[in-house]
Amino acid sequence: MSELKVDKVSPRTGNYVALNTVGMKNIIINGDMSIAQRGTSESGITAGGYKTIDRFRYSRNGTAPTLTMSQDTDVPTGQGFAKSLKLEVTTVYAFGSSDRAYIEQRFEGQNLQYLKKGTSSAESLTASFWVKASVTGTYIVYIIDSDNTRQIAKSYTINSANTWEKKTITFEGDTTGTLDNDNAISLNLNFGLYAGSNYTSGTLATSWESTTNANTLVGQVDAFATVNNTWQITGAQLEAGTTASDFEFLPVDVNLGRCERYCQVIGDTTDANVPYAVGMANSTANFRGVYSFKKEMRATPSATVSSASDFRIFENGTDNVITALSFNQVSKRSCQVDADTSGLVQGQACIFRKLTYQDSAKVTLDAEL
Repeated sequence: MSELKVDKVSPRTGNYVALNTVGMKNIIINGDMSIAQRGTSESGITAGGYKTIDRFRYSRNGTAPTLTMSQDTDVPTGQGFAKSLKLEVTTVYAFGSSDRAYIEQRFEGQNLQYLKKGTSSAESLTASFWVKASVTGTYIVYIIDSDNTRQIAKSYTINSANTWEKKTITFEGDTTGTLDNDNAISLNLNFGLYAGSNYTSGTLATSWESTTNANTLVGQVDAFATVNNTWQITGAQLEAGTTASDFEFLPVDVNLGRCERYCQVIGDTTDANVPYAVGMANSTANFRGVYSFKKEMRATPSATVSSASDFRIFENGTDNVITALSFNQVSKRSCQVDADTSGLVQGQACIFRKLTYQDSAKVTLDAEL
């Protein structure tokens, strides 16, 4: 964790002035893999998307093998980490020329202005991470500049199978192409897993260049060639400069809060009988209430309901089964909850909640990049 820096004396008072009291040097959010709001394991994965570990997205082009992604307790010894992101192959696929897969994290442009990209003072970026894989050989890490269609890629080597190894990679600063100062995606950091010839037939883009698919993943091994192959990562850090510093551990409340800007879940396993929204019966068959988000989200989120019937409208001592659930008038801070049920008393105060035995019931609010 960043220390409080006291390195300036006020000429007016003679007192010390604290500088940089909140560091957060790590551009990557949740690099210790400790937050997994969507769940700790998902099997049968073939499509890309956010699956388990917050802020880390599985992405792929074309047809893909079937994977299990999990938040695992296997971590490098003595480094302070408790969790890792683990991918395991359950069904193999012989990939074609247009296929590739990678783990990525996407970054808002407004959080990256201090990198001075596109100027003569552009900052270098250094990535450091612990990785473990069952397949040895060359792997590619690359950065995509979405605002200017540019890329840079570097390689690292897995020397020993199924062994935690620390890697450090430096990407020089880019003096071409400024980043948009907004809440949309500007850069993303990608960890290659396999790639077809469309992405490997050129020359690896070890310096910044216009995005060329053939130069993106040159030399990348197939980490998923065999059933039960695994790839794991933890301690992922990306920071300005040409050297890697110690991993920046953040308190869990700070780490969770940063993740909740992009994803929030209503109804995790600890929330039984907790009121999510308080409102009233619009009619005998409809509830309307307001749910305030835990913190302001990056953008207006979409809402995905696992099963409406797993939630209840509590009124006058009775939990009424919900037959339809929707979220309307959604902003970055709150939304309106509408639920169809039966047996309500119009005008009566009600609570939207779930019961103890409905542990799988959840609503995912997604404002991811």
